[in-house]
Amino acid sequence: MYSIIDFISLLGAVGLFLYGMKVMSEGLQKVAGDRLRTILGIMTRNRFTGVLTGILITALIQSSSASTVMVVSFVNAGLMSLSQAMAVIFGANVGTTVTTWIISAFSFEVSISDYSIVMLAIGVPMLFMKKSTYKSLGEFLIGFCFLFMGLDLISKYVPDLQQNPQMLEFLQNYTSMGYGSVLIFFFVGIVLTMVAQSSAATFAITLIMCSQGWIPFTLGCAIILGGNIGTTITPILASMSGNLAAKRTAMGHVLFNVLGSVIVLFIFAPFVALVADITQGCTGINPTDISAAQDRQLANSTLLNPEGGITAAAQSSIAFGLAMFPTVFNTLNLLVMIWFTKLYVKIVCWIIPAKHSEQNEEFTLKYIGRGLLSASELNITQAQEEIVLYGERVNRMLGMAEKLVNTKADTDEYQETFNRIAKYEDISDRMEIEIGKFLNQLAEGRLSPESKLRVSGMLRIISEIESIADSCFNIAKTLSRKNQVKVHFNEGIHKELNKMFTLVNGAMDNLMALLKEMENPQPQLVINAYNKEREINNYRNKLRDANIDNINNHEYDYQEGIFFMDLVGEAEKLGDFILNVVEGVKHQFKAPAAV
Repeated sequence: MYSIIDFISLLGAVGLFLYGMKVMSEGLQKVAGDRLRTILGIMTRNRFTGVLTGILITALIQSSSASTVMVVSFVNAGLMSLSQAMAVIFGANVGTTVTTWIISAFSFEVSISDYSIVMLAIGVPMLFMKKSTYKSLGEFLIGFCFLFMGLDLISKYVPDLQQNPQMLEFLQNYTSMGYGSVLIFFFVGIVLTMVAQSSAATFAITLIMCSQGWIPFTLGCAIILGGNIGTTITPILASMSGNLAAKRTAMGHVLFNVLGSVIVLFIFAPFVALVADITQGCTGINPTDISAAQDRQLANSTLLNPEGGITAAAQSSIAFGLAMFPTVFNTLNLLVMIWFTKLYVKIVCWIIPAKHSEQNEEFTLKYIGRGLLSASELNITQAQEEIVLYGERVNRMLGMAEKLVNTKADTDEYQETFNRIAKYEDISDRMEIEIGKFLNQLAEGRLSPESKLRVSGMLRIISEIESIADSCFNIAKTLSRKNQVKVHFNEGIHKELNKMFTLVNGAMDNLMALLKEMENPQPQLVINAYNKEREINNYRNKLRDANIDNINNHEYDYQEGIFFMDLVGEAEKLGDFILNVVEGVKHQFKAPAAV
């Protein structure tokens, strides 16, 4: 009898399979994380290269969910347009069939689980090697082993319906309802894939069910078709806290899969017959004949063994047919839909329109969100883009501080500028906290050592950028105190302060150029940063030395000189903080690339 322990063991086997998929995918992502980002950034120049990119990336990381989450992340970061993303998603749906072919090919012809211990003996020692690439390859091998060990255990603990006829009788109530059975198992595939968040897991379970005679081949195809829609749940979850473009990308994925699946549902019988004919042409066995032979209890050495079970040749034919079904479906869907990419974009933009009011954009992160953490290795791009935006906002704050120095007190313009600086200071504090939280969450994920070093560097960078914002606000507060005691600067002081701000602005512009190429900073920009900071220090020293003489010569009074030096000191601190950011970029990004 099938016991509760057997059922729990079945759940454990499914869990081992899913964990193997996760470890294998993450291992490959860590091996090629940066390269994957580069490929996606370059190979999406048109819809056809985008499709090829989607196929290759998904075939490489063995997960369409991971690749579509990656695409959502890139759109969210502004590195890819919506039309480019749609082409990659189209290709990802074809690329995911590689996983089904791997599972299908090794399930019955070769028992990979028999060699799992040997592969573990190779993979586990690799985890202790110094080179991170070997560690990641070791993770891949371990995940590969766990995947097929889980698949083998699923086959072991799936109920034996010949010994449990009551289960077969129960299933027959739902397998003999004609097209109604197709719809039922179609929705089973949707729910099962949504829960597992893996169409590969759904395929593996369906393969076991069909190969043991639990359900006929036709209904197995219905489950896989439903899984094609269920797999869209992962990018939807990833886009929930993303920006408008990310949400539209996820919706485009849903639209592509739903439309294709619904069309196939209308022509389900002839479509399955087409797949069955292709399978028969390749394997010599029509998988739809197997369930018919079981129903009639026909003795057939090719399809059924003397005990009534399905032969190994028939099992291989079922595995081939189940792998062929999503391949034919996704390929035909791609060949038709690729020509309507622009129409897809228009429909998606209509379904998810842009909001007219964007007043709150200053208070929220633009490129990153908590929903984009399912592929930590690939979310570093989001953080980098957000840091550039952070730097641009603080740069505007610096411009406001300079404007405030040259604006007369007790004017509406002065008060408006002061309030804007105070507002930007609040935004700066909140951005540092939110970006820091995001980076800490990334650091808790499964990252390569190089990526962990980058995250550490970015944490230092955002801290120093926030210090620049604090220094700008300190300038505003110093001016406010000056005005409260009715101190007025003469034209000479204003001239010197403007020269100082010119030097600081030059250093800030150089920093922004460096932040925009954070992954591959130009050495000349780093050299320029040191030179500009030295110029700021030298000019500060010159003004400080001249200040006492100017007071003694009665060019301005002592109190003016105090406020003058306070502002010069804050400007010099700005130069220090800017150089600290450059140091973070130099040591945390340039150094690992040279190793």
